[in-house]
Amino acid sequence: MAKSSGNKSAVVPATTFVNGADKHPIGPVCAVVGNEAFLKREVLETLRQQVLGSDQGEFSLTTFVGRSDVPLRDVLDALATVSLFGSGRRMVIVEEADDFVSENRAELEEYVAKPHRGGVLVLEASTWPATTRLAKAVAASGLTIECKSLNEPQTKRWLADRAKSRYEVRLDATAADALLELLPPELGVLDQELSKLSLLVGKAGTIDVGLVTENVGGWRTRTTWDMVDAAADGRAADALQQLGRLLAAGEKPQGLLPQMSHSLRQLASATRLIDAADAVGNRLSLSSALQQAGVPPFKLTTAERQLRQLGRERARELTAWLLAADLAVKGHNSADARARIELERLIVRLSSANSGRQRSSTPATAG
Repeated sequence: MAKSSGNKSAVVPATTFVNGADKHPIGPVCAVVGNEAFLKREVLETLRQQVLGSDQGEFSLTTFVGRSDVPLRDVLDALATVSLFGSGRRMVIVEEADDFVSENRAELEEYVAKPHRGGVLVLEASTWPATTRLAKAVAASGLTIECKSLNEPQTKRWLADRAKSRYEVRLDATAADALLELLPPELGVLDQELSKLSLLVGKAGTIDVGLVTENVGGWRTRTTWDMVDAAADGRAADALQQLGRLLAAGEKPQGLLPQMSHSLRQLASATRLIDAADAVGNRLSLSSALQQAGVPPFKLTTAERQLRQLGRERARELTAWLLAADLAVKGHNSADARARIELERLIVRLSSANSGRQRSSTPATAG
């Protein structure tokens, strides 16, 4: 396995790695650390491409969820098992590996010192103290990729680079300012809008501030997202306040309900997938279920938290709640004042999922 070009400390920012992966040889153990979910997904996909390539690489990839009490021996066995298909190299990813690392720190230090030949172990974690022996060992012989949230200047540079490298367009500085004014500072959301705008101007075109203001949703879009997130997180007062702001600005309850329903239906769909897997004796992680339900990568962390806080029983009721609200606002409660009550009722139903229980209560994957 290639080592880190003679560097004593191979620690690189996520954006640097994604934009120039060939310059950062991948060692036998990689740590992907930080709190920016979109960058983590980008880094993991880049690592997969670098290690396994695109030809049948999925046969040589195994993914574990570290918080599900996965035994270390299963991870090491996966690294040592040669696939009948693919390139012959093995890549094992342990997602949400904070607890896994804490429980197996000494054994992982031993593995870094004597890694399995031909395998790449990727540890994805939120926290990764650089002063630990494990972190120092991985930085010395492998690669640590930091996926930290970007500040405003960094986000503007990322937008400009992303427009050029991914979409082959130019982004005006004033257009970048407008995007940050109109949208929440989430890289996944910004990338989605950048993709849409690039289609409007075509390759080698320029995205200017006029195009942004004409085609990107403003504070109403942000407030609707905030309202749904607050309700699903159990913060009824915040969600009701956001609803009041939207209605005062001229939004109609009948128009807000479909916007609310989109992400909530994804949570309901993920719950059905988990139930179906349980019925045949399989185990499906929240992350996998949500991805199959259509949740975009940049929303996975938020959606997982919301589904856990709702709990499985209430998540099973989401479809019925949404159907009842939809029928009401189109029927006997179609008047604006009464339709508002239906939205308030839905918000309270969602938020009451947390009433009388701790945040550490049974997650949605529990029975």
